[in-house]
Amino acid sequence: MQAWQVHENGEPSEVMRLADVERPTPGDGQVLLRVRAANVNFPDALLCRGHYQIRPPLPFTPGVEICGETEDGRRVLANPALPYGGFAEYAVADAAALLPAPESLDDAEAAALHIGYQTGWFGLHRRAHLEAGETLLVHAAAGGVGSAAVQLGKAAGARVIGVVGGADKAAVARELGCDVVIDRRAEDVVAAVKEATGGRGADVIYDPVGGEAYAQSAKTVAFEGRIVVVGFASGTIPSPALNHALVKNYSILGLHWGLYNTKNPKLVQHCHEQLTELAARGAIKPLVSERVPLDGAATAVQRVADGVTTGRVAVVLEKGAAA
Repeated sequence: MQAWQVHENGEPSEVMRLADVERPTPGDGQVLLRVRAANVNFPDALLCRGHYQIRPPLPFTPGVEICGETEDGRRVLANPALPYGGFAEYAVADAAALLPAPESLDDAEAAALHIGYQTGWFGLHRRAHLEAGETLLVHAAAGGVGSAAVQLGKAAGARVIGVVGGADKAAVARELGCDVVIDRRAEDVVAAVKEATGGRGADVIYDPVGGEAYAQSAKTVAFEGRIVVVGFASGTIPSPALNHALVKNYSILGLHWGLYNTKNPKLVQHCHEQLTELAARGAIKPLVSERVPLDGAATAVQRVADGVTTGRVAVVLEKGAAA
């Protein structure tokens, strides 16, 4: 079969190589899946660089989120078990963690429903307890993680402010349903949020960026507001001033979605049921901005790493993978 492999750490476009390899053999409790579509995530770039919290042995195949097919023909969502990731014709995954692919979504959309939307659902509902009528601010609102949070916020009845970088991404954020869009390249984010909220600030802030975005969050969070920290796409991990959180009376909430798979897997299943229902009635629909063939995976991962994409980029495989 064909699979992208990383033999040394570095930039995805430089270290990912497409090769003919043996089909992986599942271990105890694992299943072999034919990959139908693999969604590109920022962690794929971090894996290539050796900067992710998990460092699989070299060589490995990246690709942490797929829509796959079991040997008996079931369409499922899975997080492949590294080193046998999803940018390949076949991947390996834990049988107990498979989730049924929603019938309302195609392969690329289904692959994109998993990590980003689960993270959004847990962040907004489990951690921040977002309520209808509250104001939600989403950083990187046109990106893969941010676009999911925007849709989930709107589905929950929140007023959503999206922060983006550039006019093209601003247009995407508006199409996603943001009530207010702020272009951080052309506007003062703090002033714009305060103007949009009558000086009150945002009740919940969803931050997959870190760095300057977090500094803006601390300045724009409302009384009894909640800042949900979900990642550091900027590459800069902020050091929050806890005295500021005390004086202003807001909460800083960390979210590592992967922990729920081991700490409380029943919640992951419950979340998937909620997401499937939302997708079935059209309240959410993953924004798949690009669909590329398997041989375009390395370029796609690099583009996501460089922050030049909107929504999700999916690697879509043709049916009938080679042995």
